Amino acid sequence: MTAAVLTISDSTHRGERKDLSGPAVVALLKKKGFQVVTAGVVSDDQPKIEHALRRLAAGAQLVVTTGGTGIAARDVTPEATRAVCERVIEGLAERMRAQGARQTKFAALSRGVCGTLGQSLIVNLPGNPKAAKESLAAVLGLVPHALDLLAGKTGH
Repeated sequence: MTAAVLTISDSTHRGERKDLSGPAVVALLKKKGFQVVTAGVVSDDQPKIEHALRRLAAGAQLVVTTGGTGIAARDVTPEATRAVCERVIEGLAERMRAQGARQTKFAALSRGVCGTLGQSLIVNLPGNPKAAKESLAAVLGLVPHALDLLAGKTGH
């Protein structure tokens, strides 16, 4: 299974802050057997995020974003994801928020979206490294089956 990781952060994109979430997500994906084909950073700019999501989905089965899922004015990752996705998978995002709520009440403010683009699955994670790893871990067990379904392998 192939994966791409996209960190969405103005300050990281400008080089003012080190990316901690992206590498944490990459490490977890590799530990779980994913081949991470690319990892990058983009600013909190909806058209740039949309472009990056389309490009990454063309080359990876799983596209994981981290950052831009809160309620600040520049947090537009969910909007960009909805704009490119063909189907939204509410259950995955609900599962991540439920897991996060066990750790902090602030998980309820996360607006992360999960959905499909072609045969790829896109998953939005929070920007906090700990929250990103916990959220991804909450849904990672479902990803192989979801990717099989997207590839037409229903097993029925």
